[in-house]
Amino acid sequence: MKLYVTSGSPYARLARIIVIEKALEDRVEIIEAKTRTAGSPYYQINPSGRVPYLVDDTGRGMEDSQLICAYLDGLDGKQRFHSAADWAYLRLEFAARSMCDGIAVWGREMARPESERSPTTLAHELARAQRMADFFEDRVTDPLMQGPPGMAHLILAVAVEMAHKRGLGDLTAGRRRLAHWMRSISDLPSMQKTAPP
Repeated sequence: MKLYVTSGSPYARLARIIVIEKALEDRVEIIEAKTRTAGSPYYQINPSGRVPYLVDDTGRGMEDSQLICAYLDGLDGKQRFHSAADWAYLRLEFAARSMCDGIAVWGREMARPESERSPTTLAHELARAQRMADFFEDRVTDPLMQGPPGMAHLILAVAVEMAHKRGLGDLTAGRRRLAHWMRSISDLPSMQKTAPP
């Protein structure tokens, strides 16, 4: 299988983490895609140009981190990171995904020339990141956010790290429980191996 990624994409990072956590390194080749470049050969593989993009053993491609992570997690018939019937956990997972989405929007806006940035968008995403960090400060002690990591854990950790690396700030500052939780999940070898430059 071939997994197309970019080093800065939090969504591609989630797929790479699952590859490591599920010990699929021998089955999945990680390929750095050239995106946001006119005429990139990657567009012949995935016309949307988004990452991650997985080409399975049969040559079929699939897009979107949710789909790819669930597919990779289920290859051995023993899903470890996905539980479709656990609505309480899924609520936490999708709240973390919302936080990650907002931080990604903030990062893309900041990558634009300063004269083209939207102050309204930046302010909105900064406020959302702070609200979501407050939300998770109260939720990381929930038994669902303890123990072996699932997708909610991974998405939240990637989002908090991305906020810090992209200049949005340390979302654990003043949030003792979230800071403690982040220290433990940041020690995962898969988190360390996939950390963006």
